Amino acid sequence: MAGTLQAVAPSAATRQAEPERRPALLVLPALIALAVFFLYPLISMVISAFTDPAPGVANFTWFFGEAQNLRVLGRTFTTALWVTVIALALSYPYAYAMTIAGTRARVVLTLLVLVPFWTSLMVRTFAWVILLQDTGVVNDALGLVGLGPFNLIRTQTGVVIGMVQLLMPFMVLPLYAVMSGIDRRLITAAGSLGARPVKAFFTVYVPLSLPGVSAGCLTVFISALGFYVTPALLGSPTDALLSQQIFTQVNGLLKWGRGGAMGVVLLGLTLAMIAMLGLTLRRVGKRVTG
Repeated sequence: MAGTLQAVAPSAATRQAEPERRPALLVLPALIALAVFFLYPLISMVISAFTDPAPGVANFTWFFGEAQNLRVLGRTFTTALWVTVIALALSYPYAYAMTIAGTRARVVLTLLVLVPFWTSLMVRTFAWVILLQDTGVVNDALGLVGLGPFNLIRTQTGVVIGMVQLLMPFMVLPLYAVMSGIDRRLITAAGSLGARPVKAFFTVYVPLSLPGVSAGCLTVFISALGFYVTPALLGSPTDALLSQQIFTQVNGLLKWGRGGAMGVVLLGLTLAMIAMLGLTLRRVGKRVTG
């Protein structure tokens, strides 16, 4: 009898432990895919930066020793910053309009955000090539109101315009997700306490929407840093970004070490900016809650 109880007890414990292992097994395929498609290329890039063509830091010495590389690096971050700022300025009122619009209008506004995802990035970029030409639709429209013509194609201005349009959905959706959860009665309460509508909006509503702002800005900024197709088609070789330089080093010159060094520098600076942004948002959050 005792032996039977001892045999039953482990089997019951085993059956109880099986459900605890299932979540880990479900996550395992995703972890394997993450390691194969993201972690392995990242490790390979770092290794090549320090070992190709010879072990050492010669690739980084070359990168920081060339003034052209530093100008390209600065241009890359400046372009990404402009794209993020303009996308936020356009997306914030759009996302706010989505929260106050009726059901039908909200559906239309949501579709306008989602439709770009159904079109290839290459197709949308070539569309901007046609629109931004010297005799294109944009310059023709500006001419009707007495402006232009402007040199929009093969310039940084054209690159920023194209990247803003392509990345705006990644700003609008996080903003809308946060704004839709904000209780609008808080603004009414602030008005009842004597705050004007504008002051109530900026002192109550805007701080509550900061999580959406930070998520959208982070997504757009990081995505803009790695853009290749749009700057290559809308910009000029003299205004190339770091992604284009990496492509030239790896695909054109077959210098994998220099391309890896560029990628490591870009990754390191991006992580540093994310860390600083996180600390800034934490301080702002403490002031708001305080």
